[in-house]
Amino acid sequence: MIRNHFKIALRYLFKNKLYSILNIVGLALGIAAFVIITLYVGYERSYDKFEGSDEVFRVYMDYAEGGNFVPGDAQTYNLSGPTLKKEFPEIIEQVRLYRLEKVTFVNGEKIIQQPNGSLADASYFKIFDHPLIEGNLSDFEKPNTIILTKTLAKKLFGKKQVLGKSLEVFDGNGIRLEIVGIINDIAQNTHYKTNFLISYPTMNTWDMGNNAKPNWSGNNFFTYLKVAPGIDKIALRKKIMMSDFEQDPDERHNIEAISDIHLHSDKPFEAETNGSLSRVRFLSAIGFIILILSWLNYVNLATAKSMERSKEVGIRKVAGAQRSQLIVQSLGESLLLNLFAVALAIGLAYVLLPLFNNFVGKELVLGLSNLGIILPYLAFILLGTLVSGLYPAMVISGFSPIRALKGKVVASRGGVNIRKGLIGVQFFATVVLIIGTLVVSQQISFLGEQPLGVDLSQLVALKGELLSNENDSITRQKSVVLESELSQLPFVKGVTQAKTYPGDGYDNLSSNVGITYPDGTSNERLLFYLYGAQPNYFEVLGIDFLAGKTYLRKNPGVHNFDIVINETFARIMGFTDMSEIIGKNVKFWDETWTVTGVFEDYHHFGLKSKIEPMFIGDINWAFGTGLQNVLVKMDATGLSLSVMDKNLDQIQQKWKTIFPQSTLDYTFLDKKFEAQYKEDTKFGAAFQLFTGLAIFIAGLGLFGLTSYTILQRKKEIGIRKVSGASVLQILTLLNRDFLKLVTISFILAAPIAWYVMNQWLQEFAYQTRLNWWVFALAGIAAFLVAIISVSFQAIKAAIANPVKSLRTE
Repeated sequence: MIRNHFKIALRYLFKNKLYSILNIVGLALGIAAFVIITLYVGYERSYDKFEGSDEVFRVYMDYAEGGNFVPGDAQTYNLSGPTLKKEFPEIIEQVRLYRLEKVTFVNGEKIIQQPNGSLADASYFKIFDHPLIEGNLSDFEKPNTIILTKTLAKKLFGKKQVLGKSLEVFDGNGIRLEIVGIINDIAQNTHYKTNFLISYPTMNTWDMGNNAKPNWSGNNFFTYLKVAPGIDKIALRKKIMMSDFEQDPDERHNIEAISDIHLHSDKPFEAETNGSLSRVRFLSAIGFIILILSWLNYVNLATAKSMERSKEVGIRKVAGAQRSQLIVQSLGESLLLNLFAVALAIGLAYVLLPLFNNFVGKELVLGLSNLGIILPYLAFILLGTLVSGLYPAMVISGFSPIRALKGKVVASRGGVNIRKGLIGVQFFATVVLIIGTLVVSQQISFLGEQPLGVDLSQLVALKGELLSNENDSITRQKSVVLESELSQLPFVKGVTQAKTYPGDGYDNLSSNVGITYPDGTSNERLLFYLYGAQPNYFEVLGIDFLAGKTYLRKNPGVHNFDIVINETFARIMGFTDMSEIIGKNVKFWDETWTVTGVFEDYHHFGLKSKIEPMFIGDINWAFGTGLQNVLVKMDATGLSLSVMDKNLDQIQQKWKTIFPQSTLDYTFLDKKFEAQYKEDTKFGAAFQLFTGLAIFIAGLGLFGLTSYTILQRKKEIGIRKVSGASVLQILTLLNRDFLKLVTISFILAAPIAWYVMNQWLQEFAYQTRLNWWVFALAGIAAFLVAIISVSFQAIKAAIANPVKSLRTE
């Protein structure tokens, strides 16, 4: 019996090639897209999931703002971890990580720059699932020791044994470290990437300044806790928030689960740019929508096609077939068709996944290793297959044998309404996706087109690591010589130095909470940011002053307490006339600072964040010494790529002449600033891609359904043409019902799309407007999809010879 059903189903699918192709292609595209999106979503949700991760939490700082505490800093004090462990018995381990963004390793003649490392307590290995594969953990408790990943060890030493060997490490200044351990490479699905670990006691032998001393004044450490299994984590969090070990009422400690960080945390001074829960939810929704659209196509086409099989069903029933047998046969055909679609979908997913990986910058793999990600969704796919096949099976099996054999089976009003409803659902989803795509694209364009308050064009930042422990005064003198040499190049318009620059994020920025205003009042809850730059920094970057001027450089060795502030800072302090604050004093860090100028607000963090209060002071004396970012403004007149390469070569030659023992990296500021929107740009492109796929699937289903609708109405069309109906009238007749459905779908979809996209826009401090033309364009697009899908078949029917169709009937 089963073999017979299988043969009949196979024969039917091959006989009805158009029907089979439309269904298999539609289902395969929907399943393939769903699988790829599922892999991506599963990967994003897999961050920091390891054995024991449920008991691991990160400590962060809350700051008081407007009467409430808000998340303020992903980093804490070097005393935070040890103090919390001591005071709360629920905490069984803590680890402090002092992040090293990039260091330079020197092993003989081999020089390698390596990002993502830390100074870490030995307890790191009791919290994270990264065991030593070589070495002894007790050695890591000693100063001047380092642990490398396998890949980094191979880069530095090849295949040689590395334990016990030493190498030099430079980050501002150099130190020689002994290799005491090797660990496997850290998986990429972690918010804290690590390529090497330096023992925490090295803080005392490497010049780490105030960070080496236990204190409550510099929160520059990532702190993680491991709690005992089974404790009340909510109660522990409340106790930690109520503690005040640093004796500062305007800040508090808080904790968050390590597995929540990647998708839920977007604090200042994060270890890396985290993911976005809203992006994951959007793509998840698109994946389900595409899959459901493909199933709706199948239901529509199968029920429409069932009209042609009425005589077959009638004969089977007369021959004694039970309704249950007909249902099983129909479900078998559905299952077979879906199996073909699944096989094609898996092939498509394998082919398209590498392209998608390049697209989103991930390393997703379709295989047994991530079967656990897909497995829960396979049940959903099987259930959908069953449900999508069940309705057509019920329709086919319900035909009256007498009416079927007489050829009097026609689509019931209920059946027609159901199919219309399914088409309406398809276009409802399509309209929502089109509006979403337009809004996302519009917002990304908006971010790129807004004035930044600073000119980043043709600005290149030079940053190098000195591979010799040179005196700061000598380095400062050489940097002055470098500026002079670079300024003499004919294509250079200006040279300056700065601790950081727009687009550099929170790297190299300092922050502070609390300040005393010029009138003597204090705001102990104001969080602001500060960094150092040379006086000509504002001229080189095109930052204008609203009042006053930049600070003047003092003689070497003389502390310079002149500062400039941004307009936002001045307004927070109550000044509307910017000139009134010039020459006034503010106090923080137990020092008095004089405001010499107020500069126009500029976007340091990008337009996803609001402009924060900020001040800038002299780099050489107020904010440290040493070699900083050297910013070079170039003349763009007649600049080609070949000329740009030659100019960069000249700049590098000047650098190497003055700093022969050093590394050098350069970054174009405009490109780095745009990189802040890289993830949003990728999301927008992915949204467009999958929306286009959803539109195609919806159009494919409508195309197929139109084919069978025209087939059923062939005699009617022939009679109308003989009666004098024009081609346009026939097209109008066939399009009218579908366009009504699109209109209703648009009316229902528009307010929902507005609400969803308005919620998404709230993630941005600066937002585009939800303009009426976005909705109008989406409606027009939906109408065009419907008209093109229907008219392709309708035109063929309208221009066909009516005599032939009437003779056939």
